[in-house]
Amino acid sequence: MMPDPSNCTTDRRRFLQTVTGVLTGVLGSLSPLAALVPSRSWALELHALSSADADTLLAAVQTIAPHDGLDAAAYALVIGALDADAAGSAETRALFSGALASLGPAFATMPEAQRVEQLRAIESGAFFQSVRLKTLLVLYNNPIAWQYFGYQGEAFSKGGYLLRGFNDLKWLPDVPAADSGPLPMA
Repeated sequence: MMPDPSNCTTDRRRFLQTVTGVLTGVLGSLSPLAALVPSRSWALELHALSSADADTLLAAVQTIAPHDGLDAAAYALVIGALDADAAGSAETRALFSGALASLGPAFATMPEAQRVEQLRAIESGAFFQSVRLKTLLVLYNNPIAWQYFGYQGEAFSKGGYLLRGFNDLKWLPDVPAADSGPLPMA
């Protein structure tokens, strides 16, 4: 018995819609950012640094910008950016190798106070300044850290901050209406 061609077209169309929806979901979940969502484990492919160097660098970054409870994946983004810098320049790779060797292999396991002392000793150098700058640029510019700090992202595309709870600070006293000034909108 031959199937009705009109049913085959509808079934094929429904099948393609289903497959397209499933593929969209799978591809969306495989995006690089989805791979770094807060979790207990993460992996980072290194191109220029060794695993020991990455561990030392991770301890340095966590000492420069310590945030208890911030997922390690947010710090991994910084290590990835520093590794990319080292892979892109022989000069940077040599700078990182020398500085990480001077910190020593035990740096990552030292108590925080000792790590701070060691980093203070080199804070005026090129290595520390480049790691500090990259930490500031990468760590605080990713959605993992934004979620941790409660930042909802930029507000321009959502109509701005004024109508999104900008003035709902419960810990400040109410300003008298006479001192408030004109309202920006009617």
